[in-house]
Amino acid sequence: MRTVTLTYPMSPETAAEWAQPQVAALGQFDGLHRGHASVITSAVALARKQGVPAAVLTFHPHPKDVMGKGDYEGYLTPPFEKQEILASMGVDILYVVEFNEQLSRVSPQNFVSVMLLPLHIVTAVVGFDFRFGYQGEGDVEMLRKLGEGVMNVEVAPPFLLEGEKVSSSGIRKSLQNGDLGLANSWFGRCYHLRGEVGHGEKRGRTIGFPTANLKLSDHFVIPTKGVYAVRVFYKDKVLYGVMNVGVKPTFHEGVLTPSFEVHLFDFEGDLYDQELKVELVSYIRPERKFDSIGALITQIGEDAETAKKILEYNL
Repeated sequence: MRTVTLTYPMSPETAAEWAQPQVAALGQFDGLHRGHASVITSAVALARKQGVPAAVLTFHPHPKDVMGKGDYEGYLTPPFEKQEILASMGVDILYVVEFNEQLSRVSPQNFVSVMLLPLHIVTAVVGFDFRFGYQGEGDVEMLRKLGEGVMNVEVAPPFLLEGEKVSSSGIRKSLQNGDLGLANSWFGRCYHLRGEVGHGEKRGRTIGFPTANLKLSDHFVIPTKGVYAVRVFYKDKVLYGVMNVGVKPTFHEGVLTPSFEVHLFDFEGDLYDQELKVELVSYIRPERKFDSIGALITQIGEDAETAKKILEYNL
């Protein structure tokens, strides 16, 4: 998959370089959840049928991040994660349009004439609630009219699970409310974090549970504080363990920034400066303050056993 960064207005030279008959899925696609997947797989299937490249056109940073609107904090799928998943879905070209103040004020007409039609997109595939242009003025019907005779528009219906529309905002709320089961169901995979192992307080090893202190590689959505059963990808290995997301209230007061500490089962080795991908498989319990170190050690042991059962580790 080729990744192409575009800026508004797109220059004639850029348009000439990438212009070709192609099918493109349009959208923000933060999360690449099952609803997004239905749009993108439709575009890929249509592109294969027509014998043209399958493209995705998306935006970065997130418009809400730039405009400071809503409860937007972090990405469900930061750029690297998005590229990795889209490549696995068979997408040939990823167009990343730089979203800034100037683009936020572009009319739907100008967006189509300057950013879409010059790429020779023969079919745009969008979700039923797709909006574009200044203040979201453009909708599916306007996109059809603006592309009439040049660009067809295919609309994917809402993706429902148990009667509810799968959405990125719903996933965010689920992660922040501790409903990891719902979030993972809507994702169609386990939510994951990624980062390098840095030096922490090294307290875990003194109580019999050494941990890898994960320094996140991007601005991920932070799940609710607590303990999780996790699956960890390290180089070509798959490891299992528990992760604590939180501020360690047994040892600290007044700390606001959470840490991410992973205890791996039956692992020995130096992980400092190594990259880990940590899948959150199940939420075990909220973070809480313990009256003694002994009580904390007992609870960590119980959490580890709970995680092993969930993960079917060594059963």
